[in-house]
This record gives sequence, C-alpha cells and structure tokens, in this order.
Amino acid sequence: MNDEDTLLKVDRSARTLRELALEKLRDAILGLRFQPGDRLVERDLCDQLGVSRSIVREVLRHLEAEGLVENVPYRGPIVVRPTPEQAKEVYEIRAMLEALAARTCAETAPREIADKLQAAMGRIEQAYARKAPTAVLAATHDFYKILFQGAGKSVAWTIVNSLNARITHLRAMTISTAGRSEDGPAEMRRIVEAIRRGDGAAAAQACLDHVGHASAIAQGLLSKGA
Repeated sequence: MNDEDTLLKVDRSARTLRELALEKLRDAILGLRFQPGDRLVERDLCDQLGVSRSIVREVLRHLEAEGLVENVPYRGPIVVRPTPEQAKEVYEIRAMLEALAARTCAETAPREIADKLQAAMGRIEQAYARKAPTAVLAATHDFYKILFQGAGKSVAWTIVNSLNARITHLRAMTISTAGRSEDGPAEMRRIVEAIRRGDGAAAAQACLDHVGHASAIAQGLLSKGA
C-alpha cells in the first residue's frame, strides 16, 4: 500500500465506517485526487479505504445522489465530468441566490455581519497563502454560510447546500487556475465592502461579477476537457 492509499484509510471510531468512508472519498474527489472521468473501482476503493465492498457501494450510491459520481454503462462508477452547460446552470443559480443574500445583508443586517465576513475572508486568504486548497474550500463555504445566515435567507441557503457538492467540485477546479488566488479574494472583498457601506445594489453586483468570472473559468476548463 502506498502513502496516498494510507491517507485514505479511515479511523474506526464512534462514527460509522460508512460515514467515515463517505467523507474520505468525497474529500478525495473534491480535492481532485480523483479527477473528473476517473473510474472508481470497487475493489481498489475497498483496499484504499479499508472497508467492505458493501460500504463502498453505499458510499458510491450516496455520491451519485450528490452529483459527484455517475454510473456509465460498461465502465461502472466514474467521477462526474460536468458539461459546460451544467456548470453554467449551477453558476446561474448561485448568482441569483448569492446576489439576493448580499443585497439583503447590505440593507438589513447589523454591522457585525461585515466583520464576520471579513474574518472569513482572512481565513480564505491565509489558506491561499499556504497553498491549501481544502482549507480554501472550507473557508469559502463558511463565508457564504455567514452571508446567507446574515441575510436571514434560510430557504436559499438550503437550496445552495443541495448543490454544495457540485459547487465545491467546480470551485476546486477554478481556484487552482492562474491568478485566481488574487482575483477571487479581491472580488469577494468588494462584496464585503459594499455590505459594510450598506449599498445593496453594489453588493449584489459584486456577487454577480464574482460568480460570472468563476463561471467563465469553469466553462473554459470544461470545454477544453480539463
């Protein structure tokens, strides 16, 4: 067993093996250890995760429901490769909901929300500086959770969370592109600055600009078969 396989090995604890295996495999896909289009061979996953084939099958079914895995005839389970059109649709939904949350935050949320968003931005920038993509993804998720909670948009956040695996998968692809470690945080800082000023229109536009740039990057990568 090589070092990468050891990293996937689950720790047997109070949490179920299925939950641990699901978390490990999801993280491996979102961290691009398994690339879009890669086959997920049950036997190999059993060895890598150290769990039974029945657990691996349950995990693969769960990830298929999340949109990270698909079953292809004569190939079996593979990591999903979103089409440019699918990515465009995900980003369109993000843009609408995030712009709504940002506008509402700017117009109705207390000033402390901007401080919380700024703190989350600090964690995002630190993660970029450490070249820690998993930490970037986690901190970015926290940023948007604060945004939606601050706006009181619990239903919108539920919708975003239902797409979270797809969003994170696309985000994992885009954050590693040239210049994104500078451009992405700069775009998000404009969202925070507009919220701090109480400028709802500017906050919404900053969200639309940020998501639009990310969408263009993702669609470009997918069109090239990245």
